[in-house]
Amino acid sequence: MADVQTGLILIAEAMDSQEDSLKPTPVIRAAAFSVHVFTAFGGALALLAMLEAVREHWAAMFQWLGVALIVDAIDGPIARRLDVKNVQPNWSGDVLDLVVDFVTYVFVPAYAIVASGLLLPVAAPLLGIAIIVTSALYFADLRMKADDNHFRGFPALWNAAAFYLFLLHWPPVLSTLLVAALVVLTFIPFHVLHPVRVVRLRWLTLSLIAIWALLGLYTLEMDFRVGPVATIALCAIALWITFSDALIRLVKSFA
Repeated sequence: MADVQTGLILIAEAMDSQEDSLKPTPVIRAAAFSVHVFTAFGGALALLAMLEAVREHWAAMFQWLGVALIVDAIDGPIARRLDVKNVQPNWSGDVLDLVVDFVTYVFVPAYAIVASGLLLPVAAPLLGIAIIVTSALYFADLRMKADDNHFRGFPALWNAAAFYLFLLHWPPVLSTLLVAALVVLTFIPFHVLHPVRVVRLRWLTLSLIAIWALLGLYTLEMDFRVGPVATIALCAIALWITFSDALIRLVKSFA
């Protein structure tokens, strides 16, 4: 009986030793937490963008939002690489990401849309409120992504919408109608391409995104004073991202 007890104690000690060896080291934990800090830095970039928006330095505002977009694009792969979810289980990267995304994708662009004078004055504050409320609801919707990683409805990319409003600089009536349409489309269940996570034709999508990024930088450098070629190319890429899934489905239905 004593031998059995001794054996059980040795087994338990061995299991405890194995568990201790699997625990992340302080260095690994610090590296994992630094990813959360990096993600949170996107919120600081939103503040810098907001300061430029208040000064009506619109191109500079979009430049800071562009840096925030880069942070948002690379923090996820880094987090998965370092297994941040398991190494730092008390900190939710998903919640942190949503908080930062809301201020960079929605709040700052909504302010720019309302304060820029691009919309009808009587409609601007109402549409600004609509943007904030509908986007908050969209971010809380657990069905915001389809099984194939397409977004359902307009995915609250108000930073992109604001960019195109400044680029096209339509009459206030048309810009107002466009913003109202996007607010409604937030809850229409059509599929919008996720530029990175959708597998179908990913090579084409990533190529178009690279072209868009170069044209976008050029547009900001020129303070939105670009020719028709750049404007048409930027609009064509936006149409592909928004309606490519519907177009492919339509073509397949006739095949």
